[in-house]
Amino acid sequence: MHILPFMLENYRNFNARAAKDATIAYWRHVGRGGRMFWAMAGAMSSAQLGKTLAPAIRAGLIHGMSVTGANLEESLFRLVADHSYVDFPDYRYFTKEDDARILVDRMRRVTDTSIPEDEAFRAVEKVVVPMWKEATAKRSRKFWHEYFYDLVLAIDENHFEGDPDECWLLAAARARLPMVVPGYEDSTFGNIFASHVKLGECDAGIARSGIESMADFYDRYRELSEGEGLGFFQIGGGIAGDFPICVVPSIKYDLEEDVRPWAYFCQISDSTTSYGSYSGATPNEKITWDKLTPETPMFVIESDATIVAPLMLTALLECRANPIEADRLIAEAAKTSSRSR
Repeated sequence: MHILPFMLENYRNFNARAAKDATIAYWRHVGRGGRMFWAMAGAMSSAQLGKTLAPAIRAGLIHGMSVTGANLEESLFRLVADHSYVDFPDYRYFTKEDDARILVDRMRRVTDTSIPEDEAFRAVEKVVVPMWKEATAKRSRKFWHEYFYDLVLAIDENHFEGDPDECWLLAAARARLPMVVPGYEDSTFGNIFASHVKLGECDAGIARSGIESMADFYDRYRELSEGEGLGFFQIGGGIAGDFPICVVPSIKYDLEEDVRPWAYFCQISDSTTSYGSYSGATPNEKITWDKLTPETPMFVIESDATIVAPLMLTALLECRANPIEADRLIAEAAKTSSRSR
């Protein structure tokens, strides 16, 4: 064990303390048999969060996900086209002309890396479009992520360029992880799907809607929140987080049925607290919407998720592999920690 002891020793104040406390509370929750639901916005797949996210899924530390359409497809891109990605460490000093040259090279820059147009978008398009057309012909319907589950499981391993053990989409597909992909239309393959609908080659109805996704998620939430309850771990803001967390008040007020509240909440965000911003809203605001309760363990880590999430996941994987030692270290650290008000 390396990361957990490091966090316990060094993460004493500010965002570091929040990260440490959130990690300990996460471990205590799943250690008691609770489950954790992840909401992932931003460009985490292009940032290769799968290196720690995929092992966490396999270790049973993540039990459901809400992701943007971009994160869904970009996990697949890393698997099939990793050798063609190009990094740009000096992107902060680029001119418009520099980015224009990247466009000519058929690369799509995402901060300091880039997705290869032909090896990623167009290669996957050749496989998924026939799936949509077949679904249209058969009048079958699936949720957006189910098409990608089927796709990633069907790809011959000889076509993998990235490490399959680091592909979180593959890990989720193999586990048949419950998932919602709200607003999937706002993604490259959402656009590609729309174009084939416009051309009359695909029926828009083969992709089940966001309303259907929420209606289905009522049942998934009830299942996942049995026992010790379901926690909520959020990276970024926007629809990836707001869509699934609303399931609790919707069951309570719209279905008028009893529902267990979320059992844990943590958000990693580099959006500072601000007026009217969902990403910058503090967790206690969610109490007024009946998404969280005053008793819910709540944590906000105002930092870069590409730094914080891998550290937390690695510490949690250490806890899963060595639970007795992890509990001992946490208990010892609690005895020597500074006094809190």
